[in-house]
Amino acid sequence: MIENGFRRGVIDQTLFIKESGDDIMLVQVFVDDIIFGSTDQKMVDEFEEVMQKRFKISSLGAINFFLGLQVDQTEKGIFLHQSKYVADILSRFKMENERVVKNPLSANHGITPENTGAKVNPTLYRAIIGSLMYLTASRLDIMFATCLCACYQAQPNVIHMLAAKKIMRYLKGTPSLGLWYPRRDRFELTAYSDSDYGGCKIDFKSTSGGCQFLGSRLVSWQCKKQTAVAQSTCEAEYIAAASCASQNPVNHSKTKHIGIKYHFIRDCYEKRLIDVLQIGTQTQRADLFTKAFDRPPFLFLLNVLGVRERADVVSDKELLK
Repeated sequence: MIENGFRRGVIDQTLFIKESGDDIMLVQVFVDDIIFGSTDQKMVDEFEEVMQKRFKISSLGAINFFLGLQVDQTEKGIFLHQSKYVADILSRFKMENERVVKNPLSANHGITPENTGAKVNPTLYRAIIGSLMYLTASRLDIMFATCLCACYQAQPNVIHMLAAKKIMRYLKGTPSLGLWYPRRDRFELTAYSDSDYGGCKIDFKSTSGGCQFLGSRLVSWQCKKQTAVAQSTCEAEYIAAASCASQNPVNHSKTKHIGIKYHFIRDCYEKRLIDVLQIGTQTQRADLFTKAFDRPPFLFLLNVLGVRERADVVSDKELLK
């Protein structure tokens, strides 16, 4: 790749970039699979020719399925979803005939580490959680609920199993939800961060939530328990903000002291790398990654985050072949 004029990504070492005038080509390498695209068809043709001379490869054409992720391309934009994977895990865990629920997690869910409930098969529970975690690659609507259930994999009881199965019952009613990326839109980078305060019932650490947008397109999101116990809501917010602002350079995630978090944000602000704004509760998009919601606010957050039903944004007639 380097020999043929590509430069390697600084953060993602498996990403290669090549520029020619106003055009750009991106190549992403996944072990023995490659995804590539360009703003210039000539660059695509040249890349295929070079690769076929050097390696025994086959080109499968426009991407529509990759590592469990389905890609629907139209003239209006791209829709990412995992409908087939949802059907597969529902079948694997025999949940196809279960009753549908409207939320993956109730606002008053009552999930605690108490060991009073009957124990369940931990291997089965971990298999369900692992399957759900892989689904969060496109289903951000189940991320908080899945991360919460993942905290109890050591000694799960019946309460935890019921919560995990509720997520799958929710998936049964929403199998084709995914992310819509419109073709014509703005490209400014906007990030939202939020946190709860001492939300973990095991060690009382707070949870950081964050999401990053290019225009209206959601490109990254996080739901992660903080590494240090925050002693105030302000401290929890600073940790979440620093994590969100340094989402790409991951070395910052290991710094714990609140002073470092505060000065990191302040330094970024003074260098005009970021602009810090207060976001009202009604428009805080990162809230979905820090707590559970009742149905109306849950649907509102999904809408502003760009989550759509496949049928609402793409039809089979529009798909690019």
